[in-house]
Amino acid sequence: MSVEGKRLSRDLMAARVAAEFDDGWVVNLGVGMPTRCSDFVPEDRTVILHSENGVIGYGRNATVEEATPYVVNGGAQPVLLTPLASIVHHADAFAIIRRGLLDVAVLGAYEAAANGDFANWRISGRKGGGIGGAMDLAVGAKQVFLLLEHTTRDGRPRLLERCALPLTAAGVVTLVMTDLGLFEPAGDSFRLREIAPGFSVDDVQQLTGAPVVPASDLREVTV
Repeated sequence: MSVEGKRLSRDLMAARVAAEFDDGWVVNLGVGMPTRCSDFVPEDRTVILHSENGVIGYGRNATVEEATPYVVNGGAQPVLLTPLASIVHHADAFAIIRRGLLDVAVLGAYEAAANGDFANWRISGRKGGGIGGAMDLAVGAKQVFLLLEHTTRDGRPRLLERCALPLTAAGVVTLVMTDLGLFEPAGDSFRLREIAPGFSVDDVQQLTGAPVVPASDLREVTV
């Protein structure tokens, strides 16, 4: 497929997701690409970033010089603490999740489905896999945002009518950000809210395993 644009960078994807955070939200950032969101929280909003390891109220990723032992996010990456920070027991961190106090969990995924299902813990053909805290986040958070690349390395779509991999949770996804745009699961299709510059809706549809319906106010991804 020949198009004028190129896929969105991971930093731009993370920045666009972070722009969705409202003032006062409590947000969990999952391992992988979602951890980048902490670097792009809008300066005019107070967002409390939560980690299962008990670090509550952290900020951007720390440089090597700034890093403090044991002050890390869910991906074990050094982060800075904000003035609102608290260090709590691991069990208390999970109590926040299970009590339903998270406004949103941002998670990575291998697949997302038009009906809001997603799969992020086991790849086809591989033994093992650990679902970990994702199962708690998926059902405990008020919203679930996914951050993932639109296709696999061999070009197969990750956005599907139904997931082929073992599910993490069913019907919980509210927003999906890929390197081709911003989507909402709509039951039998994905609603395309924003599109990567240089791509057409037809381009996106060719790389998607479910119908793509453009929003009436479809625009290019901006941060």
